[in-house]
Amino acid sequence: MTKQTGQCLCGAMKYEVTALPVISAACHCTDCQKVSGTAYSINIGVPEDAFTITGDTLTQYVIKADSGKDIKRHFCSTCGSQLFSKADVMPGLVIVKAGTLDDTSTFKPTINLFCDSKMAWLKEECETTDFPKMPTE
Repeated sequence: MTKQTGQCLCGAMKYEVTALPVISAACHCTDCQKVSGTAYSINIGVPEDAFTITGDTLTQYVIKADSGKDIKRHFCSTCGSQLFSKADVMPGLVIVKAGTLDDTSTFKPTINLFCDSKMAWLKEECETTDFPKMPTE
């Protein structure tokens, strides 16, 4: 994948990614569970300079991560779809919600994050590297 496009549920916000992801992950933290309304959030991390977004309904919600630094969650104020996040602990990286990609056929998570808060019923769906929390390096 060298170019991907995506959008929110209502189509008011659209984005384009022009670089390969540097990370593809399933995050099991309780914040991702709440924001996604399910067991985990699936994400790709892409360089910020390879990400562009268009539309006029983008809203942001800021939370404090376990690190004490901010995570800015960006979503469409019309339909509520979360599109991407920016974490102060990972400058220069945009964390795109993989479910908002127009073509999800190339997505495959390579790591699981925050496995300490993984829902007990969840079985392994693919071979990945698993981290109990967010790795520091």
